[in-house]
Order: sequence, then structure tokens, then C-alpha cells
Amino acid sequence: MFNNKAIGVFDSGLGGLTVVKELIKMLPNEKIVYFGDTARVPYGTKSKQAIIKFSKENAEVLLKKDVKMIVVACNSSSSYAIEELKKSFSMPIVGVIRPGVTEALAITKNKRIGVISTTATKNSQAYEKILYRQEKTVKVFSQACPLFVPLVEQGWFNTKITLAVAQEYLKGLKKKKIDTLILGCTHYPLLKNVIQRVMGKNVQLVNSAKVISKEVRQILKNQSMLRKLKNKPTHEFLVSDRPQEFEKISKKILKNIKGFQNV
Repeated sequence: MFNNKAIGVFDSGLGGLTVVKELIKMLPNEKIVYFGDTARVPYGTKSKQAIIKFSKENAEVLLKKDVKMIVVACNSSSSYAIEELKKSFSMPIVGVIRPGVTEALAITKNKRIGVISTTATKNSQAYEKILYRQEKTVKVFSQACPLFVPLVEQGWFNTKITLAVAQEYLKGLKKKKIDTLILGCTHYPLLKNVIQRVMGKNVQLVNSAKVISKEVRQILKNQSMLRKLKNKPTHEFLVSDRPQEFEKISKKILKNIKGFQNV
């Protein structure tokens, strides 16, 4: 049955596992097939054309697994490729940007919102465009944090080096008196403790991974696509390179995961 097919999720590396973690919590009966393009990470330093090309190729990998929908767990891909993907593939496709914007606008009190992201996402102004479209009086302050992704890919979630990098990147945002900070890359929630430490307790962090899982559940429910089988699903994790490193670091994010394959 179509309903019993898996949800496909892709990212440039292992950051999208933050989305998988929330999807498993929200939809424990659903099977997940994850593809991390570890051979070409990071996407945040790539051109728009390259990101669109890679995103389409990632979707093709998931289609070979016969998925019923695709979650683009990459902000760079969501910034540049989401519309192209929707045109190219006839299934529900959701990105991480719009859910993050909705959450940020719901929780901000002073309407001063910060966005940290990859260079590609910042240059696309995807967050700014949607934020201003939904709330014209909001003030948005953006900061690219390109070193965060390689730090996460190394598994350096809470080191002195990570703290020093975060302090350098975030010092400008601290002066803007923001009360809400969107983590505009799915790698960044893995650094949330360091980011919160630097920004202080009065700044609320928006983790798009948590919000998008709610959106996925609603889409599946509205389109009668929820999995009918009651047995516990076995998830699949695919990577384009370095499966041993991916598995090692991923175990810090997801517990007791199996089924790694190199493609």
C-alpha cells in the first residue's frame, strides 16, 4: 500500500538527522529513509546551480527507495531548490525554512529576530523574504556561520574551539537586542548548548527540525498517507561517502540506529 511507503529525508551531511530525530518522536510508526550527501558536504559554500543539481540528484536517490514524500532537511537546498524539486517530482515535498519562520513569529515578543545560516542560505535571503512577507514590522538580522557545519561533521559539538567560533560569529547579533534566533541550518541544533551559552537565556532558539515534524504529520494526515502497518519500522540510512565516520558521529544523535549503507 502507498501509505506504508517510507518518508524520504535528505541533507548535505548528518545535520538532517536532527530532523529525523524529531520525525521519529512525532511519527514513531513511520519508516524513514535518510540520505546524507557526505561526499559533497557542505552545501552552504556552493553555487545556486550546484545546490539545485545536488538536490535533484538526492531526490532521485530517495525515489529509488520508493518513498511517499520528501523532506528537504537542508536549509541551503530549501533556499534554492525547493521550487525546482516541486516542479520535477509529483509527491509532497517540504523544506525547513517556512516552518522555522512561522515558529519564530509566534514566539518573538519584540519582533527582533536573528537568523544564523550557511553563506548560501544567507545570500538567498530566503528567511528575510518570508519573514517580511508574513510580518512587515519585524526586524531581521542575519549572520552566516560557515564553520559550524564542519565542526558538527567532526563531532565537535561542545569544545573550546566551537565556543570560540560561536563567540566570534554571534557577537554582532548580541548587540541587536534580538529575543529570537532561528537556527537556519539543520546542523546547528547540535550546537544549541554552545549557541545558547553565547546568546544568553533571554534569547529563544528556533529549531526548525521540531517544527517541520509537525508539518509532515499534518500533511500525511490531510492526504490520508499515514502508515497503516503497526509493526515497528526499520529505518534506513544512506550516505554518499565516509559511512564509518557518519555512523560513529550519528550515534551521538540517534540511539541504537542500524541499517547504514554506502551508495
